[in-house]
Formats: sequence, structure tokens, C-alpha cells
Amino acid sequence: YSTDFEVHRNWLAITHNLPLSQWYYETTSEWTLDYPPFFAWFEYALSHVAKYFDPQMLVIENLNYTSRPTVFFQRLSVIFTDLLFIYAVHECCRCVNGKRTAKDILEKPTFILAVLLLWNFGLLIVDHIHFQYNGFLFGLMLLSVARLCQKRYLEGALLFAVLLHFKHIYLYVAPAYGIYLLRSYCFTANNADGSLKWRSFSFLHVTLLGLIVCLVSALSLGPFLVLGQLPQVISRLFPFKRGLCHAYWAPNFWALYNAMDKALTILGLKCNFLDHTKIPKASMTGGLVQEFQHTVLPSVTPLTTLICTFIAILPSVFCLWFKPQGPRGFLQCLVLCALSSFMFGWHVHEKAILLAILPLSLLSIQRAKDAGIYLILTTTGHFSLFPLLFTPPEFPIKILLMLMFTVYSFSSLKSLFRREKPLLNWLETIYLIQLVPLEIFCEIIFPLTPWKWHFPFVPLLLTSVYCALGVTYAWLKLYVSVLTERTPVRQKAE
Repeated sequence: YSTDFEVHRNWLAITHNLPLSQWYYETTSEWTLDYPPFFAWFEYALSHVAKYFDPQMLVIENLNYTSRPTVFFQRLSVIFTDLLFIYAVHECCRCVNGKRTAKDILEKPTFILAVLLLWNFGLLIVDHIHFQYNGFLFGLMLLSVARLCQKRYLEGALLFAVLLHFKHIYLYVAPAYGIYLLRSYCFTANNADGSLKWRSFSFLHVTLLGLIVCLVSALSLGPFLVLGQLPQVISRLFPFKRGLCHAYWAPNFWALYNAMDKALTILGLKCNFLDHTKIPKASMTGGLVQEFQHTVLPSVTPLTTLICTFIAILPSVFCLWFKPQGPRGFLQCLVLCALSSFMFGWHVHEKAILLAILPLSLLSIQRAKDAGIYLILTTTGHFSLFPLLFTPPEFPIKILLMLMFTVYSFSSLKSLFRREKPLLNWLETIYLIQLVPLEIFCEIIFPLTPWKWHFPFVPLLLTSVYCALGVTYAWLKLYVSVLTERTPVRQKAE
């Protein structure tokens, strides 16, 4: 079983047995509570059901407790909470532009979108094999997106505010929500050329949005503020001492940066430019979650990643404000904010790529250009999740599920845009095909060689670096598409 079973079992035990004042101080397990308060209350609610399955799972000292009833309950709770995700997908399908028609229901954009979301390979393995509760959280996000597309702005804002207090990783896309709500809800009219009518600014609407944010935040953080524990909660939510990268490097810019530092270190040792006695052994490739120093390139600090992320997000936010495209522009900005944060964020997990893939699904059925970017990002991002399933019995399962989803994605989108030019060029196609020999080498050939014992991190490094190239390319291609997209001559008031 993955460590996330123990993580959530421990959180069930903490919230069930301890008073609120001790939730963010308990340290019996290494998997301390590090999610926002709403998720802690979610675990508290689940714990009152869990006691009927196996009360022993709620004993804090029962570390790594994995009885069959415990695992069954955890699996069942994920499936049950996915009902919200299913409803959110239904609402998103209602927002899809209906201009593109098809005689066969299997070729309808709404059907394709539903399959791409409900059958998403990454979400399936992360939640239902590896084990996490991302489904209902993405359900909240997609439902908030649907409400904004339906111009039900206050509902969308409320849902997103609640989501932030369930899992703070969604701060990645908060700039897109903030700018879009300000542009579309707080300004009630536009000029004929699409520019804002500054006199249409509504203080009432700003006040309503502010009240939503304040009330949700007060409900979540208020008790800890009263207890004087807010600094402790924040320190748990943002543990900067965990290091730049996760134990397995997420396929982002820092993976390429680390690989370059490693290559320069090897070159420096070969050429006697570096003293091997002063170099920390396997500092970045030891598979540990910790702080480390780069050998040749400058070491990266949390402030550096924050600045890089801010700079990367800024153009997308600028476009959303000055080149309004309605809900489509909001979705583009949301995906770019998610991708930019994934590319340059501090201690990013590989699973965070789903934060860009799922909303990009909504764009993929609208334009061929976006469909091509979706196929590159989805195939590469999903492949980068393979190391999460590392046991021999899981190997054929992940291969089969990935193959089925990828074949459907390519065939359905190709059929949807069959009258337009190919979705991928020859270079992009070759890049994606090379994932096959990479997987064969990492999963089949490498374990049979003596290198396995001396360089165990090599398969992870190769997977991370190769996928980082694809994710970076998709991010840049989407950015170029957004920046060069022409604004409609006339923009309706939203």
C-alpha cells in the first residue's frame, strides 16, 4: 500500500481522538496533519463512520495499520466522495459550446469531454490505486468553473473559497479566479472595443465577494486564530524545509535544473575542476524529502521559486484583464497559472500536473490547437505518474489503463477535428512515441542490470527529465497560443 493510506488513517485518528487545539501539534506519526482546517473537519466526519468498520484504525499509536476493513473503508470513502466530481462533470458539459454537432453521440463534444474527465487516467490511479481524495476536490474546482461560465459568479466564488480551505494547492489558480471575477463581475459593462467602462464598477459586487472570502476564512481559520495557533497552522501548510523537490522530481523546470547541475558535477569531476571530497553524495538523488544544496549551479531558495512563479503567471493574468475572451479566456488563464506554478513552484508533487490537465480538457474540445496541446500535456503528464505504481502486479494495470485512455483521447479528438490539420506535427509525434522505449528501459531492462544497486534513482531521473521536456513544451506552446490570439473586435458586457 502507498504511504497515503497511513497518512489519512493517521489524520482520521488525530481528528477523532484529540481536541481541536491539538490537531496541528500532534507528532506521533511522521505524517502530521498538513492540510487546511476544512479537510481536517472532513477527516473528522469520516472518522465517525470509520469506527463502525474497524475502531482500531482510529488509535493514534497504531502506525501503519492496514486491516482489510480499514482499507475497504478508505477505498469506499473515495468512491462515495467522487459523486461530487461526477456532478461537476455534468455541469461542465452543460457549459460546452454546442455549435459543433455530430450525428453519432460518441462523437459529440459533450460526450468526449465527459469521458476525458470521468475516465482520466491520472485521477484514476492517484485516487483509486495509489489512494488520495482528489476527486471531490477537483469536483469543487470544476463546479466553480461551471458556475462562473454560467455567470453565477457568487456561487463560483463561494465554491472556490471553500476549496482553498480544503487544499491550499489550489492557490496556484487563485490569480485566474481573482482577475476574472474582478473583470467580469465587479465591472458590469464594457465599451464597444472591449475596454472597461470604469464608471460601471460595482462596490456592492466587490463587497459581496469580500464577504464570501472573509466568512469562509473566518469559519475555517477563526477557531485557530482564537486559540492563538494560526502561525502553527500556517507552518504546517507551508513546510519550506522539505526542500526544492519531492523525493521523486516532478517533471518541471527544477527537474531540468537539477539534472543540469548533476551533469555539470560529473563533468567537473572528470576534468578535475571539482574536489570530490567536498561534494555531498547523492544529495538530490537519494530519494529523500529534505533540503539540499546544488553543487555547480546556484542553490534555489523558496523566495526564488516564488519570484519565478509570479513572473511566469503575470502574462496570463495580463491577457485575462486586457484581452478578455469570456469563460474561454478564464480557462486559458487558469491552466497557465496551474502550469506555471507546477513549473516553478517549491516542492511540487508530480500529481499536481492534474491541476492543469483537467481544466485543459474543457478547452481541448473547442479548438484543434488546444486539442494538440492537451494530447502532449496529458500523455506526458500521465506517464510521469507511472513511478507512483511501482510494484510488479501494478505494472500491467497502469500500462493497460494508460493505453486505453491515450488511444481514446487521440482517436476521439482526431475524429472531432478531422476536417482540420493534424493535431500533432512529426516532431511532437516522435517525442511521444519515445515514451515507449523509455518505459521498457526503466521498468524491464534497468532492473536486470547491475546498475540497479549502484544508481537506483536513474529510472526516476530519466522519467522526470524526459517528461519535463514535454511539459515545458506544452506550457510554452499554450502561452504562445494565448499571447498571439486575437481579441474579438466587439466584446459583450459580461
